[in-house]
Amino acid sequence: MHANGKIPVTVLTGFLGAGKTSTIRHLLETANGKRLALIINEFGDLGVDGEIIKGCGIEGCAEEDILELANGCICCTVADDFLPTIEAILARPNPPDHIVIETSGLALPKPLVKAFNWPEVRTKVTVDGVIALVDGRAVADGLFAENPEALEAQRRDDPSLDHESPLEELFEEQLACADMVMVNKADLLDASARDDVMGGIKSSLRPGVRLLEARHGRIDASILLGLNAAAESDLAARHSHHDGEGEDGDHEHDHDDFFSFAVEMGEIASSDGLADRLTALIEEHEILRVKGFAAVSGKPMRLVVQGVGARLSTYFDRPWREEEKRSTNLVFIALAGIDEAAIRTACAQ
Repeated sequence: MHANGKIPVTVLTGFLGAGKTSTIRHLLETANGKRLALIINEFGDLGVDGEIIKGCGIEGCAEEDILELANGCICCTVADDFLPTIEAILARPNPPDHIVIETSGLALPKPLVKAFNWPEVRTKVTVDGVIALVDGRAVADGLFAENPEALEAQRRDDPSLDHESPLEELFEEQLACADMVMVNKADLLDASARDDVMGGIKSSLRPGVRLLEARHGRIDASILLGLNAAAESDLAARHSHHDGEGEDGDHEHDHDDFFSFAVEMGEIASSDGLADRLTALIEEHEILRVKGFAAVSGKPMRLVVQGVGARLSTYFDRPWREEEKRSTNLVFIALAGIDEAAIRTACAQ
């Protein structure tokens, strides 16, 4: 509980692939008895990120403490999704000690922080801090995100999104609103590149914003939580490219034809076989992102599948539950014109 009696909230922002899910898992592992509630702004037809965290087996991490907002970019659905979710958490007989919000990679952090001034919640919660997670290797390559095409697909496929910003501008928005910046994947950079990335980011931060290096999102809860920033009271210092747009800072953007679709399959023979099949499909059809879960014959554990561009990874996260249907469910994020029927056929073989 915050000193003023409010429940502290940490907003974790960053592009697709920066490592937000890994960071949250490490937060849970190092919470040291602090009860955390998680709000995950998922994208796609399956709640993959939420399910990964639910399946991590961390003691004290109850499923009812993990809530997913799957209806689009969180900063664009504040009234419809975010505020009712916060109110539901606050109405619990035993509310959490701290709330962590993982935004989608396209969310503007400032409108979300501004929502904490709404009368319904302003006396009960405070933004403890905004943490921007940065993919150090991508920034070193001038890309800001590991797979910009996948991020663009995410942008175009979200009908609720009402802001259109280049990746560089979104990156600047995240840094400008941050109270702490974590440069993740620092171990993938040599000393010179790491110095360039850290120096470039530091020069664009507000005074007093902390800049840290991270590997696999491993920064303890004792460092990330408890910043006491009260960010909702400090909005003027957090510059946004969208300041002053419209009567209430609203903004519009055009939508291109990007989309996602889900494929359900039965059990698969082997994880390696599935990886080979998906790798071939990604290369042939230029699939931007694939994620989901698979049931492998003879294996009691659920297989997590995550692919960004040409990079595909799989790992077993937890045993299948008795009440769960053992099946394989994958979400594909793709460009317009992709041969969805061919992908479905290949998955069914």
